[in-house]
Amino acid sequence: MMELILAHPHIFWLSLGGLLLATEMLGGNGYLLWSGVAAVVTGLVTWLLPLSWEWQGVLFALLTLLAAWLWWRWMSNRVKRQRPSDSHLNQRGQQLIGSRFVLENTLVNGRGHMRVGDSSWPVSAEEDLTAGTKVEVIAIEGITLRIRPLPPR
Repeated sequence: MMELILAHPHIFWLSLGGLLLATEMLGGNGYLLWSGVAAVVTGLVTWLLPLSWEWQGVLFALLTLLAAWLWWRWMSNRVKRQRPSDSHLNQRGQQLIGSRFVLENTLVNGRGHMRVGDSSWPVSAEEDLTAGTKVEVIAIEGITLRIRPLPPR
């Protein structure tokens, strides 16, 4: 078996790459993806160019680092271009800031509840507001929406 690997090193690298990629599919963390890709590329280069084992190892290491670095660069650019609304994913209260609603219930002492979609949210305002007042969400404090009345049009 060792003679076969020494005679055909590309088989070793292609097998290692396939094994790493298959393992990545089982785990899905991304740690083995770039090493698997680097091993496959090393196998293809070794198939075309006869390289010593030392140079094959160096090529594999450099390709792994290069692929991981390129992935990191691509992901960091992608995060920078991310829409502002995406930054509040799973933070429903933050997503509501700037939204406008009509109060169904009167606020007493500046506190009450407001219907938002199919749920009811506790709200607070600087003043008492009557039912039917158009309001805008200006902040969130814990689970309480901070609202202000909109000027009449």
